[in-house]
Amino acid sequence: MPARRALLHRVPMRHPGDTSAIEALFEAGAIHPRQVVAVLGKTEGNGCVNDFTRAYAVQALSLMLGRHLGEAPESVAARVALVMSGGTEGGLSPHFLVFGIGEGAAPQPAGALAIGTAFTPDFAPEEIGRLPQMQATAAAVRAAMAAAGIAEADAVHYVQVKCPLLTSERIAAARARGRSVATEDTYHSMGLSRGASALGVALALGEVAAVPEAAIGADWSLFSGRASTSAGVELLRNEVIVLGTSPAWAGDLTIAHAVMRDAIDLPAVQAALRAAGLPGDGGQLDAAARERLVAVLAKAEPASTGLIRGQRHIMWDDSDINATRHARALVGGVIASAVGRTDLFVSGGAEHQGPDGGGPVAVIARRGDGGAARP
Repeated sequence: MPARRALLHRVPMRHPGDTSAIEALFEAGAIHPRQVVAVLGKTEGNGCVNDFTRAYAVQALSLMLGRHLGEAPESVAARVALVMSGGTEGGLSPHFLVFGIGEGAAPQPAGALAIGTAFTPDFAPEEIGRLPQMQATAAAVRAAMAAAGIAEADAVHYVQVKCPLLTSERIAAARARGRSVATEDTYHSMGLSRGASALGVALALGEVAAVPEAAIGADWSLFSGRASTSAGVELLRNEVIVLGTSPAWAGDLTIAHAVMRDAIDLPAVQAALRAAGLPGDGGQLDAAARERLVAVLAKAEPASTGLIRGQRHIMWDDSDINATRHARALVGGVIASAVGRTDLFVSGGAEHQGPDGGGPVAVIARRGDGGAARP
């Protein structure tokens, strides 16, 4: 029986509803619509509560996939993880990452990229940013690992989670039922939701032990070095994508990660490149290496101290531009300088995702030996 093979294509978008580049992949036979298990997107919104570019992109993707598959859009959205991260500040380029699962000729003894997805049940407003969300996320991560055939937590290199947030309507609904919510500040709810989800990843991967609810959004010593969580108004559940390596999978794709200790930790980016088999000697990737680079995924967050290596930053003090928008632009520039590309999945809001002011960075690349695989 052929082994599973991970498929991944990075394509540009002209606007959040532009799915033409993905449809071009279908027409070229690069991937079949039925092979698609997840789509990650960087959209050009503000990344805040009212960033409807995320919902716009999810709707466009659901309609497009439904049309190709002969299914209702709701059916597609129920089983395909559609994770949109708003905000392409600075030089970041809007793009989609299309993940699929096909067949390979033979497994890779050294391990190849493995993909697993899972979903939590919908959350009630009073569960968002609290223990129920954290615990359900941990269960979903374990389910996604099992779906990918990844037995060991050390083989997991990145876990992407899309999670909900609180709106005024959702808060009012909880209040009408006599329930309290974690916060009545809708923007703060994004951070609590991301934080609870990230700690759920950390629990599943054994990076932390039991976490008290009071630690969510408060104790920054607790974090995952492999979680990336993004909150949005367009859903009520958590959608989980586990990316790791497994010798049971085929293909030429591999993944590696490192943890940026602060926003300018270029050596961590270079370490992730080297671990993925790409040059990481201090210079920018050359054309051949850039061709093998398939995706870079990273988190960005301003340090709560207001300092970067002892120097003052003003990201938290700017009343005109949200702090996470500054952070995405800064970290995106650091990574772009190393890889020579700007279509990077840099997500803001890194509560409990890496150390305070830093965050995980993962690199997906094609191995230099080409890998033994077929479409």
